[in-house]
This record gives sequence, structure tokens and C-alpha cells, in this order.
Amino acid sequence: MTRRRTTLLTGCIALTLALGATACGGSEPVSAGGGAKNLSGQTVTVAGVWSGTEQKNFQKVLDAFSAKTGAKTQFISTGDNVSTVVGSKIEGGNAPDVVMVPQVGVLQQFAQNGWLTPLSATTEKSVDAGYAPVWKKYGSVDDTLYGLYFKAAHKSTVWYSPDAFTQAGVEAPASFDDMLKAGHTISDSGLAAFSVAGQDGWTLTDWFENIYLSQAGPEKYDALAAHQIKWTDPSVVQALTTLGEVFKDKELLAGGQKEALNTDFPGSVEKVFGPKPDAGMVYEGDFVGGVAHDQFGKTIGEDADFFPFPPVGGGKAPVVSGGDAAVVLKDGKNAKAGMALLEYLARPEASKVWAKAGGYLSPNKNVPLDSYNDDVARATAKSLVEAGDSVRFDMSDQAPAAFGGTKGAGEWKLLQDFLRDPSHPKNTAAKLETAAAKAYQN
Repeated sequence: MTRRRTTLLTGCIALTLALGATACGGSEPVSAGGGAKNLSGQTVTVAGVWSGTEQKNFQKVLDAFSAKTGAKTQFISTGDNVSTVVGSKIEGGNAPDVVMVPQVGVLQQFAQNGWLTPLSATTEKSVDAGYAPVWKKYGSVDDTLYGLYFKAAHKSTVWYSPDAFTQAGVEAPASFDDMLKAGHTISDSGLAAFSVAGQDGWTLTDWFENIYLSQAGPEKYDALAAHQIKWTDPSVVQALTTLGEVFKDKELLAGGQKEALNTDFPGSVEKVFGPKPDAGMVYEGDFVGGVAHDQFGKTIGEDADFFPFPPVGGGKAPVVSGGDAAVVLKDGKNAKAGMALLEYLARPEASKVWAKAGGYLSPNKNVPLDSYNDDVARATAKSLVEAGDSVRFDMSDQAPAAFGGTKGAGEWKLLQDFLRDPSHPKNTAAKLETAAAKAYQN
């Protein structure tokens, strides 16, 4: 499973727009619609973090594009360090045409480096007509649209074992306090409440972000994401204190803090849905369902289900997202054909291909809900679409990678340290501010 997804997300696209688009810069039309084989002989190279099942399912989308246009496609899996891989390919004169970028901060870095071509008028028209404005904001730098969010993740879902809930006599909670109470009841029945993937620091940032968005509100969230307020702000200390209520309670944490720090994301899902469950719940994005189904044979909606991350205090239920934005590189050998691919990805028909395969959410409101292959995916997609402009992108993905996206450093490490000892939220906030200030200056 790649990070974030990533990777979060709602939006909408206009009716079935014909893609008889004008390529970037106003040159001759490049169409990805109507089935014309007008790109025969060209190869579009696409780089992205996906591997395994995600890569196979995205290839189905690329194959559908090829069937329409005659273009061949080649996918290059970069691993999580997209910027380093793409940068080296650009320097070596072998730049891909399209990159699927999983972090807002990386998209901004690419644009500031002068690597990106603004999206075509046709793609921007689709975004304006359909996507919630927040998605255009996250795909733009200095009011220029560079990124089309094709795949999204809903990162405000708490997954649970219906059997564990039934055994404990609890129901899906309506508030954060109710969730902790239900957790203690589950613990009394013989299982820990939560499996936490503390070995992967990004999961801890997601815990914090959901609590912070609900407790502090979207304006504070935006300000902290842009480092317009400091991490020593009382709102941060309050959110860390709330998070500490989970981390310090041995009845709530499967195996306690030590075991949580030695559990990676797939392992956290196994502790709930594997053959020997240790916990009743695992918080993470909609992609938990894919792991529960693919690796442990669970039927989504029956053996594995989710409830929305509940509101904290007097706040609203959070909707935190992540996603992968398609961008076109200036130095790609077939950038014009790459732009045609983005025009295709902006259409509901492209999203329907992956939605049918599973493990996918689209930030496109015009993707019919019946395109998704199970009720849980349909419910998650509906939730994201209805959230509209209240969706907030994963905060750590908006930060410089040195702070929000580096293993063993910055926010990832400091929240792991907080999981190890959650007794001093003010001290942790101060350390987060020191790390953030350094990263934002560079």
C-alpha cells in the first residue's frame, strides 16, 4: 500500500465532455474521445507510486485510453520518493510524460522547479464544471492549474469487525468520546479497542489531522497546514492531548505502545481482520477495506465495515483526504499525448474503469455510484462527494517533505515519540514547531 492515498475527496466533473481538446499552448487538437486512433505510434510514459494491485488496476485505465486513441502506454513505478526519481529522470534526459503525484507539497515543488506544463483548456473546463473548488486549489500553484486529481482516498474512516462489535454489544459511535467508551467495552470483552500502525509514522499524522480538523475547525487546519500559525498554538496542544487519551490507555491499544510502534500498516489491518484478531477497530483510510478483502478474504460490509471518524468535542465530523494528481512534464517526449491522457482522465468513463476493478475512489461527482463494486465503496464515495468544499487534504502531504513526509524525521518521528510517551503534549508541540520552522525555511 502506498503512502496516502494516499491517499481523501470529493469533487465533480461535468457531463460527458467530448475530449476533442486543444493541446496545451493552443496547437492542433488532440482528441481522446470518440474512439479515433489519432495518437497511433506514440507512447505515453506515466510515472507514479503505485505497485501491485493498484498498478494493475491503473493499467486497465491506460489500456482503455489506448483503445480509444491508439497510443501505447508505459507505467514506471517510482516507489514513495517520487520527486527524487522524477528529478533524476529529467536530469538524464528521460523524463516521463505524465506523473501521478501523491502529495500537494511535491506538486508545488515540481511547479516551482519549472517542470510542469499548465493543463489544457479542456481539462480546466472539466475541473471548473465539476470538481469542488478545493480540488482546483490543491492542483494549482499561483492560480495556474497543473494537477488533475484522478484518484482519491477517504482518510476519515474507522474500520471495525462486526463480530467484535456484536460480541461486545456496541454500535458504531456518534462521537469521539462514545468511540473511546465503545473501545473500553470491547476491551472488557477480550479484545483491545484499536490496532495502531505506529511503525509507519504517516498513520499517526492521519490520527492527529482528523482530531485537529474536527476540534480546531477548517480555518485553523488551513493555517497550520500553511504554517501560518505555529505548532505551539494551544489548538495543537489540545489535539495532542486528545490523541494522547488513545495512546496512553493500554486497554485501548493492542499490545500497548511498544507493540504499536512495531506494527506497520498491513500488520495493523491483520490485527483486526486476520485469522487471530487482537483488536476490534483500526483507523485509516478507505484502502483498509482493500487489504481486508484482498489479503484476509473479508466480505466488505459483512465481515469488515466502517463508520465515519466521529466528531471531537463540539466540532463537526472531519473529512480528511489524500489523492494522486496527474501532471504533465514539460520535458516529456510526448507531452502533447500526455495532455490528451489527462483530458481522458478527467472524464467519468476513465474513473469507471478503476471503480469497477475496486480499491478506488474518484473526486468526480459524475462517476455513477453504481460504478463501484460494493456497497461500502459506494457509501464512501457518496460521503466524499457530499462533503464538497469541506474536504481538507492530508496536512502532512501539504508540508515540505522534510517535515511531513520523511521516515525517521520531522512529524513522522515526533509523533512516534509521542506514541511512545504521550504525557507531554506541550513538549511535543514545541518539537514539532522547531522541525516545521526549519523545513518551511528551506
